[in-house]
Order: sequence, then C-alpha cells, then structure tokens
Amino acid sequence: MIETKENTLLENQQVCCKLKINYKRNKQQDCTELLDQAATNFKYNDCKNEYWNPEELSLLFGTPLWAEASPNQRIILNQLYWVAYYSQIISAEIATIFFNQTSAAGLYAQEDFRPICDMLDLESSQERAHINAFKTISKQVELTLFGERIFSYPMRGPYTETMVFADTNFFKSKWKKLQLQAFGLISADNTFLACQYFTVRGVRTLNGKLVQHKLSNYYQKHPNSENAPIPAKISYYHFMDESFHFNSSTIISHDVINCIKPPTDFEKLVANLGIRGCQKDHYHCSVAVNGIFWYDAALYSAIYRVLRSRIFGMSDGDAKDMMRRCFTEETQALHNSFQTHHEAMESYKVYLQPLDYLWKSNREMSLMAENSMSKYLKQQKKAFKKWAIRF
Repeated sequence: MIETKENTLLENQQVCCKLKINYKRNKQQDCTELLDQAATNFKYNDCKNEYWNPEELSLLFGTPLWAEASPNQRIILNQLYWVAYYSQIISAEIATIFFNQTSAAGLYAQEDFRPICDMLDLESSQERAHINAFKTISKQVELTLFGERIFSYPMRGPYTETMVFADTNFFKSKWKKLQLQAFGLISADNTFLACQYFTVRGVRTLNGKLVQHKLSNYYQKHPNSENAPIPAKISYYHFMDESFHFNSSTIISHDVINCIKPPTDFEKLVANLGIRGCQKDHYHCSVAVNGIFWYDAALYSAIYRVLRSRIFGMSDGDAKDMMRRCFTEETQALHNSFQTHHEAMESYKVYLQPLDYLWKSNREMSLMAENSMSKYLKQQKKAFKKWAIRF
C-alpha cells in the first residue's frame, strides 16, 4: 500500500487545476514570436516623431523641464521614459529567470511538481524574449540620441542590485549580493521559501501592473494599431505575458503554500526579511520616472547628461539649475509620484493580507509608509548640494 501525505499538492485538485489552466492559457497566447519580430523590425527613424506612451508617462513629466520643453523635446522625453522604465524591468527579469529556477528546485520535494516547473520554464523563456526586445530598442535609441548609454547598461547577473538607480554604495551592494546568493541557495532546498519567493515576485509585479496597464492601453487605444510605434506594441505584448506571470505568483504564494507544511520560525524569519527588503527597494519615489521607485539622487548624472546633450543643449549652469528646480522643489511630478507610491503600497497590503506568517510591519507596509514629500525634498536638497559641488 502506498502511503500518502495529508498535505500535498497532488491531493489538492483545485490548486492543480488552477496551475494547469494558467499554464495552458499562457501557452496559448504566448507573445514571444510577436515580441521577437517586433524587436527585429524596430527602426528608430520610423517612430522617432511619435509618443510611445501616454503623455503623463514621460521622463520628468510635471516638472519645470516638461513645462518649458518644446514639442519635439517632449516627444523625446516620452520615449526616454520607455527606455528608462524598461531598463529597470530588464534588471528585474534577469533576477526572475534565475529565481524561477532555484524556486522550482525547492519544489522538487512535492509529489507533483511538474505543473509548476513547466509553467516557470515557459515564463523564463518569455522573460528572455522581453529582455531582448527591451535591450534592442533601448540601445538603438540611446546610441542615436546620445551616442552612449544613459539609462541602459550591459547585461548583468542575477545577484546585482535589482534597482538600477538605488541608494547604495560599494558595501551595501556587496551585502545585497550576499543576501541574494544566500536566499538562492536556501530556497533551492526549501519548499516553503521557494513558494514565498513568489510572494515577493507578486508584490513587485503588482507595482508593474499599475504602470504597464497604462502602457498597454496606449497601444490598444491607438487609432491605427497596425502602424502604432513598435515600442508601444512591445509594451502591450509584455503586459499580456506578465498578466499570466502575476497569476502564477498568486497561485503559488497563496494556494500552493497551503499544500505544504506550515513554516518553521526560521522560515518565517527569512520570508519576512524578504518582504522587508522589498519595502526598502520601494521606499523611494522618483519625479523623473513615475512608477519606478528609483533614488533620484542616483539619477543626477544621467539627467545631467540628457540636459547637456544636443537634444536640450543646456550649459553646465543651466542644466544644474533646471535639475535643482526639478528635484528640490515641490512639483506636480512629486505629487504624481507619491500618488503612485501610495497606490502601490495599498495594493501590496491587499495582496499580503491572507498570509498569516508575516510581521505586522510587512502586512501594513510600515517602512514604505514612512516616506513623505517633505522627507523627499529634504533628502534631495542635501544630496543635490553635494552633487553640484562635486560634479
């Protein structure tokens, strides 16, 4: 007689059914070929005079720079938002590919782990297509406009700081790398932590959904979708894939996790530290790129190079004064960014509410909630003063 466990994924047909349906539907609508073809067909000159996103999703929208920019400069700021935004997504998806695999290994102990692993294999393949499309377009745009990288970067490994422009330094980066390496090692042999990774992935994807839904709608509502800018099409294809990825995260972190043994105290500690780390990553607000929680002081050099380029043609003094007005004064951009920050925080609370192993500070997003516009302005004034003297 074969002995079975009371708590296994195999015995929970409802959860197995959810996994299989999500995988089947994702496979049916897989946008990989469309993404690859779009990236191959992209030529910046074909869409250089068009918006690629809704107007409000433009670099430094709602700042003095936007108010004083010419129509052509506004188009470029709109396109640079796309480049900057998806440069961050590349970093996140590199990490996702790696942790999909380590987490799948952590689920090997389940009697029927194949549905999850097949689902994650498909998602990782899709992530590689996303990365290729984003890099292809970003590289061509930045080389055409500036002759160098501004927001994009060479390929990086999964242990690199996920936030491209973060409040970090050499020692913080090394510590973050060690933490990611340790989690990858532990979760590859721990079913609960393998599932819990998808809690973090779900939270991070929720933030993306707030912006990517708007980016996707821009293509869907375009008056001539067949001839819409290729970057807008790619935003739509990406959102379609990510919708299923979010479903995967939710099923694993909310349903599959209930098919395994309750977490030990150590597992609870590691899980809560992971969510707290997410709060730290999402603490900041950026007036430059609304929807990505970059540390704006780390962006100063990049924005300075944009302002000094032939696109804006500002002198050193004019560029620095414009940056001071954008980053150290209260603007509509600051209000917009904190509104997005608040919406993200509230959505995280709802997503985490069913998970009883989390600390109160994580369920309530207490660390993220500590940030404010007054704190932002105080921090930026101090940071900008130091940067302007050194640069």
